[in-house]
Amino acid sequence: MSEQENVAIVQQAYDHFKVGNIDGIVALTADDITWHLPAIENVPFAGDYNGPAGVAEFFALVMANEEPLRFEPRETIAQDDKVVSLGFYHWRVKSTGREFSGDFCHVFTTRDGKITTFHEYTDTAVASKAFSTAASV
Repeated sequence: MSEQENVAIVQQAYDHFKVGNIDGIVALTADDITWHLPAIENVPFAGDYNGPAGVAEFFALVMANEEPLRFEPRETIAQDDKVVSLGFYHWRVKSTGREFSGDFCHVFTTRDGKITTFHEYTDTAVASKAFSTAASV
């Protein structure tokens, strides 16, 4: 597939996320997908998820624990089967009521019109602090 087609797949996934269509995101994933969010202390959905069912579980946990207040992919870079998205988001943690925001970098790999890997890079410290139930936060 062309780089433009790969970017279109990622854009479709973002469009689905923005309207809460998790099934739409899952439909864009390959059977052997690996979805990776770095280890983040206090964040119940951090880690690796495999297969479409794992991606569905990841998003179910995200939506159960956070409310997206702003989600803005701002720049997309594509080369071969990689699509990199740079953006900004702002979340509210449901259990603590705290908000956090920051820049993100999402790296997708695609194959045959499907997303095969996802890796997020972000400020893990601000997320951890927002999820913390410690009184000193």
